[in-house]
Amino acid sequence: MTPSLSAKDAPDLSLVVPMYNEEAAIASFFKAVRPVLDQIGLPYEIVCVNDGSRDATLAALTGIARKDARVRVIDLTRNFGKEAALTAGLDLARGRAVIPIDADLQEPPELIALMVKHWQEGYDVVLARRSERRSDTALKRGSARLFYRFLRVMSDVEIPENVGDFRLMDRAVVDALRRLPERSRFMKGLFAWLGFRQITVDFVRPARQDGSSKFRFRKLMQLATEGIVSFSTVPLRMWSYVGFAVAAGALIFMLYIIFDTIFFGRDTPGFATLATVLLFFNGLVMINLGIIGEYLARIFTEVKARPIYLVRDEIQFSEEPAEEKVT
Repeated sequence: MTPSLSAKDAPDLSLVVPMYNEEAAIASFFKAVRPVLDQIGLPYEIVCVNDGSRDATLAALTGIARKDARVRVIDLTRNFGKEAALTAGLDLARGRAVIPIDADLQEPPELIALMVKHWQEGYDVVLARRSERRSDTALKRGSARLFYRFLRVMSDVEIPENVGDFRLMDRAVVDALRRLPERSRFMKGLFAWLGFRQITVDFVRPARQDGSSKFRFRKLMQLATEGIVSFSTVPLRMWSYVGFAVAAGALIFMLYIIFDTIFFGRDTPGFATLATVLLFFNGLVMINLGIIGEYLARIFTEVKARPIYLVRDEIQFSEEPAEEKVT
């Protein structure tokens, strides 16, 4: 394994690639990425983060690293999730500019040259925005659109729509990101919170070429909840308004019943009305407690202050494949 390089020896570009069970996609990924980086002509490294894969992902990456000293493999101790794996890659990347990218080639490597050009023009962040999502299902497109609009209304931080983790960040941006200590990480929100001078480039997202997506509906829902809770306190505050509205409605209804009974002597319906009202307001209370619980769970996670990830091994071979240095 190779020790960390000094700042003067650091490459200009670092590609950060989180991988979980991507054995089928690795060969196609490197076949597509290497010619693009070679054509740009800047010194580069490819930082592959093995996020506890259960297939032969680690073995395949090690074989590639053995033949190419520009490939570094970060092997995490278990599956920590994509946000943690991406954090690990960004923490350990050495480049003057860092580009997170997925291994599924749905983010075209050909765009990297244009991103580097904008970076050399002086932009700190170059965002890659999906101009359309034909490769996604109608349900996924609709839910994504709804989520971004909902988050835009609720959050104080403007998170750009249809912009994923694929972007170029200057070293100053990456260093600023590393100063954010939270354990519950919604990376798109953290990226947006940083600011800096930005420009956006559009691309059409192709279909996944190899392997299968690891983001099922449940994980997408968890990610959406993380984004809302991490970057908005509106769900907590809105229950004050709900409480005032309910109390006002109850007061008006109470005055109506008193007036109706005193002046008209009518009986007020009993059990059915009472049961309906109790069930309705108990439901509201449970929803409120659930929202509070989401925030408390994140406070609990932050207070424990556990590491975001743990690295089992960092693999990088020297130019001579026969000799391996050990740190």
